[in-house]
Amino acid sequence: MKRSTFLILSITGVYSAVLHAAAWSVNNFLMTGPKAYLTYSSSVAAGAHSGMEECKFQFGWERWNCPESALQLSTHNRLRSATRETSFVHAISSAGVMYTLTRNCSMGDFESCGCDDSRNGRVGGRGWVWGGCSDNVEFGERISKLFVDALETGHDTRALINLHNNEVGRLAVKATMKRACKCHGVSGSCSIQTCWLQLAEFREIGNYLKIKYDQAHKLEMDKRRMRAGNSADSRGATAETFHHVHPTELVFLEDSPDYCTRNASLGHHGTEGRECLQTGKNLSQWEKRSCRRLCTECGLRVEERRTEVVSSCNCKFHWCCTVRCEQCRQLVAKHFCARRDTAATAPNHIRRRNKGHKR
Repeated sequence: MKRSTFLILSITGVYSAVLHAAAWSVNNFLMTGPKAYLTYSSSVAAGAHSGMEECKFQFGWERWNCPESALQLSTHNRLRSATRETSFVHAISSAGVMYTLTRNCSMGDFESCGCDDSRNGRVGGRGWVWGGCSDNVEFGERISKLFVDALETGHDTRALINLHNNEVGRLAVKATMKRACKCHGVSGSCSIQTCWLQLAEFREIGNYLKIKYDQAHKLEMDKRRMRAGNSADSRGATAETFHHVHPTELVFLEDSPDYCTRNASLGHHGTEGRECLQTGKNLSQWEKRSCRRLCTECGLRVEERRTEVVSSCNCKFHWCCTVRCEQCRQLVAKHFCARRDTAATAPNHIRRRNKGHKR
């Protein structure tokens, strides 16, 4: 019981530090638990933070843009929801923790962890064998599971959904791993190769999970059996639902709210005041449509504002050995979502409705 309490408080402390952007110290990290776990605490905090930063990147031009409150709303017992967005938050934060623990293990930051050499010496394919120093994802998976899954102490449907989505994040780290190889042979003939597995860039994991988010499945629970009061019947309904869920697919329980409008109690800021893109180099189709999605379809208008940007320019190299630059000022046009005149608002509000998981 003592160990379980430590794990729960540990991950809560880590997430609180990430949410409030406070200075976090290992020395302040619940010293009552086993000292072995203190070794990993800073990696867990950094991993959760990197997961949320990736979440902000992936949803940067969407109505729901992974606000600071997203992690708290997905884990706090009284506030938590089970929407499509919550499923992504659980997956990406879980992946971030596992990824950071695995990477730090490979960098030699932990005495208790080393390379995964379990396959070394085996023939992997024609002309290559397993060898080298593979990233130890089994270690990262095991430790991250202890920390992240400790938050879910209940046995209700939401807890099971969160645990499932946590696992989807960890499986994403494994699914995106790359094989790296080194040639051997006389005069670089590469007659044989030694290969090992290494982590992909975390951005790749974010992209992978974003696709899973778009393809997420809504669970249709048997409400009558859930409300029957018979715990065995309720567990049976839940087990039947999860029986058809693939381990790598994100799942959710509730439809997404209307992210166009502000809802302070749920931590949704709405899209008023958000920046959108109309012009620029190498914009994706999703970015090009951001003004329509964030502003127009939410009953807002696109407002252009001229902003002065200061940047370094006319840089020259001086012997030896400095680079001197001038400060150039430039007026740049940026676009933001602004409220329409009262008279022009009504038709747009009629058109604006929450359709599925539009974000």
